[in-house]
Amino acid sequence: MTRRPRLHVSSSCNNNKAPAAAANDDDWKFDRRNLLVGLGGMYGYGALNPLLASADPINGPDISSCGPADLPDNVDKLTNCCPPMPARIVDFNQLRRPQQSAAPMRVRRAAHLVAKDEAYMAKFTRAVELMKALPDNDPRSFLNQANIHCAYCCGAYDQAGFPDLELQVHSSWLFYPFHRCYLYFFERILGKLIDDPTFAVPFWNWDHPDGMQMPSIYIADQNSPLYDRFRNPKHMPPNIVDFNYGTGSDDSSVLDAQQLMSQNLTIMYRQLVSLGPTARMFLGSPYRAGDGPGPGAGSLESVPHASIHFWTGDPSQPDGEDMGSFYSAGRDIIFHAHHGNIDRMWEIWKTLGGRRRNFSDPDWLDSSLLFYDENAQMVRIKVRDCLDTRNLGYVYQDVEIPWLNSRPTPRASNNRVMRKGKKFDVLVNEEDEAMATPKHTEFCGSFVSVPHGSHHHMQEQKIIKTEMRLTITELLEDLNAEYDDQILVTLVPKTGCEGVKIGGLKIVFDS
Repeated sequence: MTRRPRLHVSSSCNNNKAPAAAANDDDWKFDRRNLLVGLGGMYGYGALNPLLASADPINGPDISSCGPADLPDNVDKLTNCCPPMPARIVDFNQLRRPQQSAAPMRVRRAAHLVAKDEAYMAKFTRAVELMKALPDNDPRSFLNQANIHCAYCCGAYDQAGFPDLELQVHSSWLFYPFHRCYLYFFERILGKLIDDPTFAVPFWNWDHPDGMQMPSIYIADQNSPLYDRFRNPKHMPPNIVDFNYGTGSDDSSVLDAQQLMSQNLTIMYRQLVSLGPTARMFLGSPYRAGDGPGPGAGSLESVPHASIHFWTGDPSQPDGEDMGSFYSAGRDIIFHAHHGNIDRMWEIWKTLGGRRRNFSDPDWLDSSLLFYDENAQMVRIKVRDCLDTRNLGYVYQDVEIPWLNSRPTPRASNNRVMRKGKKFDVLVNEEDEAMATPKHTEFCGSFVSVPHGSHHHMQEQKIIKTEMRLTITELLEDLNAEYDDQILVTLVPKTGCEGVKIGGLKIVFDS
């Protein structure tokens, strides 16, 4: 008979006062007494609105209803994130794709490895330069491509068939398919502009120590179209990216480069292997037609995805622009390199064995999204159309994956129980929050949310309900606690958690 351990919850309540404005890296602090924890059961959209078996796939956005995005107060409210209206919409499967015939496969290469390839860099730079030169009424222009992220992520769109119900592609099972399709069409447009169907965008190989810096190709020349002035000046090379960024203390200031790289590798193992054993845990929670936005993110979407967004953006800007805010993230060309690696992680995850397979749910497979292609025609693409990168005509460069051997280690041997954006950490069987770091087994995971707006018809409603799921099977095994009668869960608020309410926690046995 399987034991069902009792759950003991504690909330760290240090007295860190919130600063008036987040103008630098040290301003990620707040009064932890404002994080409210209840014990009445799981609280969130997924718990309050059980998904119905008869629900339907999301049928993309209603383009005709695209309205003002919910932008930060400092942004010009005349900013329009909506795309040009299409003359017609074509289905992806009706298009003839060169890569499905004799064209060679496009190979996405690691950004730090292409810097010395002068021919490639000339093509990449020229393609982005041409895209940025396109007029604003061209849906393929860099501005309109950047605004795709703003429209889909900041409340500009209704769900088709559900007026006044926001379509949101983050914090759900649409996160990976949306960004894959977004990057696919972006890449196709660049290739069309330089008349090279084999052109592929690079990926930021931040999961390998050699790639854990801001890639030089995006920062070496301030006159290059690959340069963006709104990046954190303190995080230029040789500084190492911090996957735990946004904790109230900068790990890069207390860990040397080797220690930080080692911690990053451990985080990668945790997010893909330990916390991502199933489709729901890795890809995110189901999101069907008629559902409210943000039912729950997968393991990688919070960390390191959101952490790297924050780490890259400029903290001197009001909302961490460009990368640190959803509405502006697509304005930085490094966004596409970042999401190239996120997309690559999806491919790697499927090779790790166990139950790591894509959803077979038709409501996921038949969900659809709209994008303009390289010929400036709007295309409807379904999730089922984008599941195989080879069918889309591209693969990733084969590089070493060192984090596969970076399983976390317990802080103490046989440790037992009696012990703006938003971020909090979750510890298991650890009474001393200051001692557990991301390298330790007791550090279960983090919730990180990139700032984004709510629906344009409901701007007075700012409350977002979501859920966070963490897999603890491997963690309890490593702590020799899988047969304990009770476990201690400690929530450690870190960033921007004023007024956050956690309605409860529970252990669910997933068969």
